[in-house]
Amino acid sequence: MSTLVQRLTQLSAAEEFLEFFCLPYEQSVLNVSRLHILKRFYQYMRQEQGFDTLDEVEMFKRLRLLLARAYGDFVRSTPAREKVFKVLQNADSQSVSLESLRRTMRAPR
Repeated sequence: MSTLVQRLTQLSAAEEFLEFFCLPYEQSVLNVSRLHILKRFYQYMRQEQGFDTLDEVEMFKRLRLLLARAYGDFVRSTPAREKVFKVLQNADSQSVSLESLRRTMRAPR
């Protein structure tokens, strides 16, 4: 296992990843989107090809770009719009009518 990969396995918080890759961030963005950013980062990593052919410097640069891209997604958008988690992906497919809400709120007498 490379030194870079070993160091990455020791990181867990979004702040740790951003600081490791020397990327500036706004705490307010992380407060809302930290898990979404990390999930998107992992999605981008899975889409990439050729990591095994890169040296550590090039791998660091590529991962840094992917993390910056993932973070940027949530600077420009919201978790609800980006839908990286299944629960948010399913939310749009389940609509609730106003009438069904009224029926559930009526108390039996």
